[in-house]
Amino acid sequence: MQTDLTARLPAQVAQKFESLRALLRARLRDGLIVAFSGGVDSAFLIWAAETERRESGGRLLALTAVSESMAAVEREDARRFAVELGVEHLWEDSRELSNAQYSANDGNRCYHCKSELFRIAHDVAGARGYGHLAYGYNASDRGDARPGHRAALENKILAPLAEAELSKDDIRTLMRAHGLRLADKPASPCLSSRLMTGVAVTPAKLRDIEDFERLLREGGLKIFRVRLHEEGAQKYLRLEVAPAEIEQAFRLRERLVALGMSRGYRWVTLDLAGYRMGGGV
Repeated sequence: MQTDLTARLPAQVAQKFESLRALLRARLRDGLIVAFSGGVDSAFLIWAAETERRESGGRLLALTAVSESMAAVEREDARRFAVELGVEHLWEDSRELSNAQYSANDGNRCYHCKSELFRIAHDVAGARGYGHLAYGYNASDRGDARPGHRAALENKILAPLAEAELSKDDIRTLMRAHGLRLADKPASPCLSSRLMTGVAVTPAKLRDIEDFERLLREGGLKIFRVRLHEEGAQKYLRLEVAPAEIEQAFRLRERLVALGMSRGYRWVTLDLAGYRMGGGV
């Protein structure tokens, strides 16, 4: 482990990191599978586990479950990070969209998503002889309503980051200290989170969201969400972007409207309040 870097960290963060190492060391001996989405938290967890495995031994597998709700850019982030790290990485298809309770997109969608992920993880663990399963839930997540964590508890999934009391800020601090590429990646929930609660999830709607967000990304925007609304027979899109990027989004107006009209959307709107977490509820 890079002790010179760790020594320059705030003492409390360094202590939490050492606690995480000890937790991972014990689980790696029996074999550890980490659910890896390509986001910041799971990327840090898989990096810490692989770094510890190289020092102390054991077995580690990064597991990514893939469905239409995982954007291509997220798949590429996960693939590239795992390749750069050199960790064993398994891709498995998720059947979450075949579950009518997931597709209904009520307040329990994340519960059904995580239940499918953890079903896959248990199947892989049983087939390959891994003793422990973990995911990237951390200490900061305790303050949020997390139906997915209920699924984790029901499936006996470990949360080493939370056990070590590592917050989201701690995780980014450690990633920056160790020069990890995803340290400053914005939060990246699944595409289904863009559909307003009660709007049924379908592959076609997810493709539309992904295509609109790709257009914004290619237009140079960095912080945004495209929200899909349905009111009776009418459907429309609401773009949330960082306030500093609103003018940049407006410059893409004609392309955004043309794409929306071609996909059958009545309106493509720009939310003047800007991007905010939880805007899809």
